[in-house]
Amino acid sequence: METIQGVWTYYTQNAGYVWEQFYRHFLMSAYGVLFAAIVAIPLGILIARYHRLSGWVLSLANIIQTVPALAMLAILMLVMGLGANTVVVALFLYSLLPIIKNTYTGIRNVDHALLESGEAMGMTKFQILRMVELPLSLSVIMAGLRTALVIAIGIATVGTFIGGGGLGSIIVRGTNVTDGTVIILAGAIPTALMAVVADVVMGRLERWLSPVDAKAMRRIRTSA
Repeated sequence: METIQGVWTYYTQNAGYVWEQFYRHFLMSAYGVLFAAIVAIPLGILIARYHRLSGWVLSLANIIQTVPALAMLAILMLVMGLGANTVVVALFLYSLLPIIKNTYTGIRNVDHALLESGEAMGMTKFQILRMVELPLSLSVIMAGLRTALVIAIGIATVGTFIGGGGLGSIIVRGTNVTDGTVIILAGAIPTALMAVVADVVMGRLERWLSPVDAKAMRRIRTSA
């Protein structure tokens, strides 16, 4: 009970600082995933078209994913220096695998009968991609973005070691004092809440964009 009261007291006394770090933490995570999506979604579509490239691209993304966060940040720091931009680049690299993999899987799993129907109607490849493949695979792509965002929020905590700031700076500050449990929790709790809320919101978007759910809703409305 005393610990909870201590955390609440810390929030009331340092509300501006906590909110600033929370906002900074979220922006670094969101930008990393956004830039990854800009690169990874077209790349996933490309390797779905040219299946032979998929092994190479996915293997490279897997290798990037296996590099420890601290090691990745240290390598990037030598090239880019300290600061939030270096953290964003690291989050960009870690977000590539789930987005590429889910985009590739979503496009490859589209029913071939629908693709053949589109071709029979005289649709171009771009029209089939825009009107058939992407709408049907959108929920799978969203699942990749959801995974990437949750991962990015967790990894962004480590970014404080290279001057990135964020909620990790509060956690590190707690580890540097004698009895810093309250301060550590003050940084860890909003980090966990951010990850949970991001997961729930992205999960709802994923279900909303699911073509299966859309069909089910139409059947319910028709029967009603």
